[in-house]
Amino acid sequence: MSMYFDVGDETLWNPSNGAGRLFLRHVQVFEAELGLPSGIGQGKNWGDPDTLEVDPVAYEEFARGLVAWHCRVGHSVILTLSEGFVATALALARRAGIEVEMPERSAGACRVPEGVQRDLQVAGTPRTTSDDSVTDALGTPDALDARARQVDSWMPR
Repeated sequence: MSMYFDVGDETLWNPSNGAGRLFLRHVQVFEAELGLPSGIGQGKNWGDPDTLEVDPVAYEEFARGLVAWHCRVGHSVILTLSEGFVATALALARRAGIEVEMPERSAGACRVPEGVQRDLQVAGTPRTTSDDSVTDALGTPDALDARARQVDSWMPR
């Protein structure tokens, strides 16, 4: 069995039920974390939980907020936990024709902001080190973009 993530009559993604359910559970987590609706809901076949409709307007806001959040994360474990979902969500957005700009690395968009921080990296190697190999491996815009392109190649339609 499989699921369908559609925009109108176009299927964006046709994952197995297991992958689809896991993605949807992550969607719920990040809707709560971001305070934004994803725009993913019951599809045209009401009563069929395996057919989901993606509202491109709502999903665009969700995807952009998700990428911005991901690039502000200063906690390596949180970043690691979220990276696969963010890349998958970004690939789905691109399939829906949604352009999500990657923050400019030089603009400091992917650095921990100054001031009070809720989830601060206190041990180990934080992602804001001067070692670019550590930073790249932990989800800079370039790494996220590359990961999303890779995930897209694995996503059946």
